[in-house]
Amino acid sequence: MAPSPFALLLALGAAATALAEPLRFVDCGSKDGSIQEVNVSPCPTQPCLLHKGTSYSINVTFDSKIESQGSKARVYGEMLHVDIPFPIPEPDGCKSGIQCPIQKGHSYSYLNKLPVKSEYPSIKLIVKWELVDDQDQMLFCWKIPVQITS
Repeated sequence: MAPSPFALLLALGAAATALAEPLRFVDCGSKDGSIQEVNVSPCPTQPCLLHKGTSYSINVTFDSKIESQGSKARVYGEMLHVDIPFPIPEPDGCKSGIQCPIQKGHSYSYLNKLPVKSEYPSIKLIVKWELVDDQDQMLFCWKIPVQITS
């Protein structure tokens, strides 16, 4: 007897959910927003193993406590309590899944990519990701431990 289409959908849904497991993260100063969930894909376990030459999908669901015309992302690799800027392809939050202007009390899904360049050293560090509003205040800030590997 063949499995029903509904059973297949349930199995596929469960597999997709397992791949996009919400991460445990540290909030590092979200003032003008509150983070609901952070996903890095693929990252089935923590610390996330980031393979050189690979790009990772970032999805942050947050609620805004303010109104803002725009937003800008800043990403850092934190080593020995020093923030080293980490370039991302698109720092403009309004081009990263957020419909601007940002409205108070609304929920948003911020989507971006984290490219891990081949020339990065193999090292353990903390990724710190900030999204600031048009007043340079933090809509969100989160940190996760990662390990860059070959």
